[in-house]
Amino acid sequence: MEFQKKTLLKTVDLTKRFGGLVVMNKLNMQVTEGEVHGLLGPNGAGKSTFFNLVTGVLKPTSGKIWYDDVMDITNAKPHKVAKLGIGRTFQLNPLFGDFTVEENIMAAQFLHPHSTVLQVYFNTPTYRKNEKEAQKSTNDIMEMLNMTAIKDVKAAALPHGYQKLLGVARALAVKPKLLMLDEPLGGMNPEEIHFTLDAINTMNKEIGITILIVEHNMQVLDICDNVTVISFGEKIFDGTAEEVRDDKTVNEVYFGGVEYD
Repeated sequence: MEFQKKTLLKTVDLTKRFGGLVVMNKLNMQVTEGEVHGLLGPNGAGKSTFFNLVTGVLKPTSGKIWYDDVMDITNAKPHKVAKLGIGRTFQLNPLFGDFTVEENIMAAQFLHPHSTVLQVYFNTPTYRKNEKEAQKSTNDIMEMLNMTAIKDVKAAALPHGYQKLLGVARALAVKPKLLMLDEPLGGMNPEEIHFTLDAINTMNKEIGITILIVEHNMQVLDICDNVTVISFGEKIFDGTAEEVRDDKTVNEVYFGGVEYD
């Protein structure tokens, strides 16, 4: 008997209007636990709006957002969404430029503090234990993403691709069940794209994090299990990464009729 994986994220008729402008129109999609799911579309399709709706940055005009099968997070505030286990990156990474790679990841560990002010002040055994665990988690993340060799480099001095990857590392530090990556390949050169795709695939396959990727770079299909494509806030395709390459509607809307290879 095949084990049925649960739906980690589901939207029902998700709609967002700004005045008379409809940027998300009755979007129905779901992300299954354990998969890498791509949310693709050309610039202006509504991809980042979708991320902002799911993470509570924006409130939907109508529709529902369900998390972990049973939780209605339609109107949840961003901090509550984060505590439930949804982590995200941004197109423009909010890094601490004067902090090293290691310090940036360590800082993210304490978005969910485990020590009280008194424990910190008196340097109690509990505080020291928590610090040791945070350091181990930071080391593990740097090793997994091949960032150990640059751990002492300040974030502001990193090449663009590594700054993007550091944003992913910081999101991992909050131990998400669902990791939402907002255009992780944006502005990267071919070499940076290659190591970033490898890192995302490692996160999914080795530690089992469910990943939702917003992108317009179709190279992301190489690591996606399933894909949803939107155009002007409406879904035009939902299926596997293999099927999307041959879909005529996607080909017309996304590629202007030129076949994608």
